[in-house]
Amino acid sequence: MGLKIMGIVNVTADSFYPPSRFLDARGHTRTDELVDRVGGMLDEGADIIDIGAVSTRPGSIIPDEQEEWRRLKPALKAVRSAFPSAAISIDTFRAGIVGRAVDEIGTVIVNDIFAGKADENMLPAVGRLGLSYVAMHIQGTPASMHDNYVYEDVTAAVVKYFRDFSLKAAENGIKDWILDPGFGFSKNVSQSLELLHSMEALKVFNRPILVGISRKRMTYQPKGLSPEKALEETLTLQREAVERGATILRVHDVTAATKLKTI
Repeated sequence: MGLKIMGIVNVTADSFYPPSRFLDARGHTRTDELVDRVGGMLDEGADIIDIGAVSTRPGSIIPDEQEEWRRLKPALKAVRSAFPSAAISIDTFRAGIVGRAVDEIGTVIVNDIFAGKADENMLPAVGRLGLSYVAMHIQGTPASMHDNYVYEDVTAAVVKYFRDFSLKAAENGIKDWILDPGFGFSKNVSQSLELLHSMEALKVFNRPILVGISRKRMTYQPKGLSPEKALEETLTLQREAVERGATILRVHDVTAATKLKTI
């Protein structure tokens, strides 16, 4: 498959990259601005729009399911209405949100950073609904997902994780799943870079590989930058990811990332 670009839209007030946020100070979804941004991303070449209503930055507060849906519902309805044929991914770890989203706008891709571990109903729901599913490598729970973990070999640990997940996917009837190595989650900067440099090992699963490193700590911290100043560094690591097997890039900067489709 050719490289696909997934554009990031956050219906949050505290996601780590401010331009991706579309929740106002009163907690209301800024729908018109969000739709404009999505339209811009699609015009720039985004293949998938990933919409999430829960920030997973270190120190963020995880809202309950009711609040997550209150934020997400107007965003999904507005985007589906404005762009009926757009591929929409929802960034959630809750099966209840998936069911509501499908009822509201039809088929979606599910982008679950916990690969079903945070909600025992997630994998059965995805299999029953026949949805495409992004499974990410992570250790811990929503409360401990940013803890530091010691790996004897981080790449080997990720490979084992997905060997185990592939069995769970089959047991639950999930046929179309995408592998996300989980850069920056339960991995420090050096572990994330080590994993990036050995990403070819993940090709053994013969699955699409989604890489989300856009403006993350591994791009800016080694050079003492901020996320806002890390576009060039992001592109350098994204290029390496594509060269090592990434087939989907989850990005803030669509125009810049689409240039990597020529690799």
